[in-house]
Amino acid sequence: MARARNDPAQYDDLAGQWWHPRGPFAMLHWLAAARGALVPPPAREGAVLVDLGCGAGLLAPHVRGYRHIGVDLTASALAQAARHGVVAVRGDVSAVPLADGCADVVAAGEILEHVPDLPAVVGEACRLLRPGGLLVIDTIAATALGRFVAVTLAERVPGGAPPGIHDPALFVDREELVRECARHGVALRLRGIRPSVPGLVRWLARRGESVAMVPVPTTAVLFQGVGRRG
Repeated sequence: MARARNDPAQYDDLAGQWWHPRGPFAMLHWLAAARGALVPPPAREGAVLVDLGCGAGLLAPHVRGYRHIGVDLTASALAQAARHGVVAVRGDVSAVPLADGCADVVAAGEILEHVPDLPAVVGEACRLLRPGGLLVIDTIAATALGRFVAVTLAERVPGGAPPGIHDPALFVDREELVRECARHGVALRLRGIRPSVPGLVRWLARRGESVAMVPVPTTAVLFQGVGRRG
């Protein structure tokens, strides 16, 4: 069935593909590993990580030691996340059904480019953080280059985005993101990332199971953000 761009029902259509390392969500695995690398080991017993837009729990193998709570709207994805040790909470990331200051870490990976109200979601992510808590994000920049790479190109190559999964009108204004985080007491630092070219060549040749994400000097396509709540 043809669906509108960014229709959440697409995740039900693709429910059986989440954990296939060569399926349509392959790059989400690579990004989850890169996101997890930004999360330090828990500093206290019972530390909580809230994973906004957790999908099927792809971050779980990369963040050991936390009580990992995943928030998502898609029930079929949450069922898979729960099988990977994630405490599944069905909810909207713009109105998260969790208490203020409950999280040592909030991860928002590949979700901000899907939401119509960026300030609301950023406000929720920051609200969940304890003082000193860490916010980790990755998303797609609202630039002509970002639209070309993430939609025009990525929807046509192996390992790229499933066709129609993104609406480029929702890609993230970097200045707005940093400003909204600062408004809530989080000084966010950004850096660009992309797949390693040698790793991607090996993966395409079926000589590797994953591809490392590496830093780049520009944030104009894919970028990560890290900041602590003051």
